[in-house]
Amino acid sequence: MSDNFIPFSRPSLSDAAINEVVDCLQSGWITTGPRVKQFETQLKDYLRAPHALAVASATAGLHLALLALRLQPGDEVITSPLTFVASVNAIVLAGGKPVFADIDPHTFNIDPQKIKAAVTPHTKAIMPVHFAGLPTDLDPIYTIAEQHNLRVIEDAAHAIGAYYKDQPIGSFGDTQVFSFHPNKNITTGEGGCIATHDEDLATFASLIRFHGIDRDPANYNDKQQLNHHYDVALPGFKYNMMDIQAALGMHQLNRLDDFIDKRTELAESYQAILTQLPELTLPQAPKYNHKHAWHLYTPLLNLERTKLTRDQFIISMRECGIGVGVHFQAAHLYSFYRQRYDHKEGDFPIAEDISKRIVSLPLFPDLSVAQQDKTIETMINIFRSK
Repeated sequence: MSDNFIPFSRPSLSDAAINEVVDCLQSGWITTGPRVKQFETQLKDYLRAPHALAVASATAGLHLALLALRLQPGDEVITSPLTFVASVNAIVLAGGKPVFADIDPHTFNIDPQKIKAAVTPHTKAIMPVHFAGLPTDLDPIYTIAEQHNLRVIEDAAHAIGAYYKDQPIGSFGDTQVFSFHPNKNITTGEGGCIATHDEDLATFASLIRFHGIDRDPANYNDKQQLNHHYDVALPGFKYNMMDIQAALGMHQLNRLDDFIDKRTELAESYQAILTQLPELTLPQAPKYNHKHAWHLYTPLLNLERTKLTRDQFIISMRECGIGVGVHFQAAHLYSFYRQRYDHKEGDFPIAEDISKRIVSLPLFPDLSVAQQDKTIETMINIFRSK
């Protein structure tokens, strides 16, 4: 790949973060330890959440949060079909049945009215996805949950730093799970976080994320707590975060608000310039008060106007040195979900239509004005040449 290639995403790593990783390596304590504890404290303060648990990935966090619900065979969890498949996989792996509700055609977030229609006596939880960093409309979702005694596990993988009606995602509600993958707004290489207002869920997740051992691995270097005796309360997983990862995360979190400000500036530039292109439908803001985290910038191709398919558009952009992503294919149409749950094309038409036309343009804090201008100019040239 050329040095001039513009990726759709790239992490922004400061010298302070790199030096913290080096210090961590030189300390000899590189797995779960004091830096994870410090990072969790920072997350708790930033999110204004009573509990914040660092984990190996957002997928791990969703799995643990759903396992804490102790789903039984036949129990249903309602979620969006427009999401990375990890959201849906976690429901299956936790013993539940994913039930999809179609999305709003403007925000690409799950439609609360469709959730309401999908509730059955077997429904145990709702998993809304804050798509691209735009908070979904939570008030009606929590109203539905309260009416039917349901849990709400928010897939907030895209949404750290986002606000819903002047409240940070993570500061209210039930449980939220964030991602720190390299293409997210902050990164720990791989990693994630569970924020929850449920003390029992926090206790369960803290225990099961590290083999079910009743001793915190972060305290293993504390001589006062050094004890080779421990108990295993239940079989658990290897879902802990390492200090190497937290060393990055501590400094990334300190820069998150600045990152989002830059992402917002870039997104607004796209919105202002691309509105003139009939080949595109641009992201739309909901009417409720919110702060978008702008994890992704995702216009839709108007295929009847572009005179080329989405694949042709992506290939053309990449040939010109511009990285373009697809987020996401409609999850219910993957072969496993077709076969296991008898899904077919046409089941969720809005999600299917959007998933066929959506593209992710370059959006990251270090994207320069010149790079964004090149991206836009390249798109215009491709559209005009067809």
